[in-house]
Amino acid sequence: MIRKLIDYKKLDHDLTAKLIQTYSDGYGDEDIITFKNVRGEIIETVELKTEDAVYLVKISKSLAHFISNFDETMEKELDAKEEPIVEDEMGDSEMRLHSEEELSEDL
Repeated sequence: MIRKLIDYKKLDHDLTAKLIQTYSDGYGDEDIITFKNVRGEIIETVELKTEDAVYLVKISKSLAHFISNFDETMEKELDAKEEPIVEDEMGDSEMRLHSEEELSEDL
């Protein structure tokens, strides 16, 4: 099995989702793997296993923040993308206008 060291910012969507699922309640001291790299720098990681690889994901304060705020951030992004659909009296579907100004422009 391959072991890869990677920064969480470089994870693809699937690996990011797996990281969030694996550490949905955050990570503790027992989850952290610490080692020195070739330059003698101390690196802290968490392990993320897939079928073909073990990723050592570099951790930082921003990763902890990312995980703890993931659900809230996703809800905001999904809410912003949703466009309500309404039907007019003729049964035709139209997108709801966002402001009175837009309404007056159409009249």
